[in-house]
Amino acid sequence: MVHYADEMPKINYSDYLSDKLQYDYNHMAGLFSEVTGTTIEHFIIAHKIEKVKELLLYDELNLTEISYKLNYSSVSHLSNQFKKVTGLTPTYFKNLKEHKKRILLEKLGE
Repeated sequence: MVHYADEMPKINYSDYLSDKLQYDYNHMAGLFSEVTGTTIEHFIIAHKIEKVKELLLYDELNLTEISYKLNYSSVSHLSNQFKKVTGLTPTYFKNLKEHKKRILLEKLGE
């Protein structure tokens, strides 16, 4: 859903999963946590942040567009969640790519 859909569904994840899998969400959530050691919510957030990283690296969308595409309520919500998960701001993460590219080009030019 996070990695392969063009746009995220605009419904609550618990409703979406219950509907798609035809199981009670609380039952699924308990089983999921027991097996994986994490909640469904944290699992989805981790995948959304990976998608944000991917979109930042492709450099085709700005942060506002990424936030809209992944159904964040705001750019600030996306940024806060990104920093909480990665320890970096989205802008800092994006600039890391540029910095590494410059270093590589400098080394190739030697």
